[in-house]
Amino acid sequence: MDYRKLGNSGLKVSELSFGSWVTFVNQLNQKSAMDCMSYAYDQGVNFFDNAEAYASGESEVLMGNILKKLNWNRDTYIVSSKVFWGGEMPTQRGLSKKHIHDACNAALRRLQVDYLDLFFCHRPDPDTPIIETVYAMNDLLQQGKIMYWGTSEWSAKEIKEAFSCSKKYNLRGPSMEQPQYNILCRERFEKEYKNIFKKFHIGSTIWSPLASGLLTGKYNEGIPAKSRFKVKGYEWLSDSMKETDFKKIKKIVSLSKKLNIKPSQLAILWCLKNQNVSTVIIGASKLSQLKENLKSIDYSEIITDEIIDEINNY
Repeated sequence: MDYRKLGNSGLKVSELSFGSWVTFVNQLNQKSAMDCMSYAYDQGVNFFDNAEAYASGESEVLMGNILKKLNWNRDTYIVSSKVFWGGEMPTQRGLSKKHIHDACNAALRRLQVDYLDLFFCHRPDPDTPIIETVYAMNDLLQQGKIMYWGTSEWSAKEIKEAFSCSKKYNLRGPSMEQPQYNILCRERFEKEYKNIFKKFHIGSTIWSPLASGLLTGKYNEGIPAKSRFKVKGYEWLSDSMKETDFKKIKKIVSLSKKLNIKPSQLAILWCLKNQNVSTVIIGASKLSQLKENLKSIDYSEIITDEIIDEINNY
């Protein structure tokens, strides 16, 4: 496992990380989730991603119980949370100073840790001035409750404003952004964020490298019964299939066969080839799936620039 700097910070994250979105609670119980986390850690994964919104906080409860049982040294792993969707009440949502503080304290309790390594603004909040959010995150930094703060699915304009506020008031700006990035979803990461990476040198913890499983090829003939597309509350994922370029996916599957690797491994390696990617967050609904995805890095040398160009031209 290789490690990459998180932007211009001194923090080094494993190039592959493990996330809990959809799978924890919904598809993985405590034993299976612990097996996955333990295996990932043993393979060199040091970053475990979570959020207050995942399974309405229960994902963090599950991960917290596992962290307590595994009893890893706290200085050997990175854990994150995200703030935005904490409940149905007006004060439980968004990026107000109150909710950011409440969400951080709640995440610390659920995850059973003294501090969060990474704390993300899960989405931009049009109802809260960005300067208020920046101040709130800096309060948490000064209190030692978080080490770094970042954004998730913010526009380049919003990220620039966060940095502008930080500079004006001598505050810490975001260290990382967590966007969706995969072979089927490239526009924002490669074009909109191009100058953001160049000017501010932020890190990125990308999600959905397999486009919610579409890039494995298993959806080419329909939705399997035990797919995340069938998980209650995530039916909206199936809507993405309506605009999916299945011809492109079939070409990916065909190319992976020629290279003698899995389509999922090819998709993950494609993401890692982009040097603006700090870490690729992978998920898994079972241990065998996790093992297959983590094995991707064993084939990194066969993914040449020519292969990348071929994929980009599909």
